[in-house]
Amino acid sequence: MTPESFILLVVGGGIAGTIGAMLGLGGGVFLVPFLALVFDLPMHQAVAASILAVIATSSAGAAMNVERQVVNLRLGMVLEISTVIGAIFGGLTANMLSGQALSRIFASLLLVVSFLMIWRVRHFRQDHTAADEGVFPSSFMDDSTGEIVSYSAKRVPIVSLVALIAGNISGLLGVGGGIFKVPAMNMISGIPMKAAAATSNFMIGVTAAASAFIYFAHGHLNPFIVSPAVLGVLGGSFLGVKISRRIKGSLLTWIFAGVLLVISIRMFTR
Repeated sequence: MTPESFILLVVGGGIAGTIGAMLGLGGGVFLVPFLALVFDLPMHQAVAASILAVIATSSAGAAMNVERQVVNLRLGMVLEISTVIGAIFGGLTANMLSGQALSRIFASLLLVVSFLMIWRVRHFRQDHTAADEGVFPSSFMDDSTGEIVSYSAKRVPIVSLVALIAGNISGLLGVGGGIFKVPAMNMISGIPMKAAAATSNFMIGVTAAASAFIYFAHGHLNPFIVSPAVLGVLGGSFLGVKISRRIKGSLLTWIFAGVLLVISIRMFTR
């Protein structure tokens, strides 16, 4: 480990943590290819480092978002059950489909979701369900507008099914389930984009913590790689939460849709 490599790992982790905390993704979708391509790290070690980074992102971001009351704790707990079950049975999908076929399906879904999010933000001014029209009512202060946003969740069983599939596929591919859960909470359940990202960020650490022990037991955790990467991710997570407080929900939706589009293209061409 040279000083240059250490700095590069911290910077790369910081960028992944900033975007991950801002969008509720965890940063794994950026950190895994960064470690694999730049440092030529074996895929298992890259995924293991990403899992610990997701825990760091969730821990840092969730603490700040819970304090600001942006996280919908009750909805997050309900969806977490489906996500964990989906992750446990992720191996079933591996036996049914080839890795290439699954990657293509995954990329196609991301492509569709990104365009649906863009279409929705262009055609609908109100991006959330009224507080008296659903379940798990909550509210938070939107610092970008200075207004109190009150909302509730609808069609929760459908979102739980999406969370189940997200846990299955994301566990198999080594990426965070937020890339499916955030759009599902926003478009299907009517959760404001900021609350959806914060709730996803709160959830992802639980799922990642369970699989971290598996990678540790198999010797895939490289402390020389993990330590500086997690250090950068932790700092980036605080920055990502602060940035998300200052930008509007519609802009956050555009950024999220753009990130999904880039990820889908990368998976198609991988």
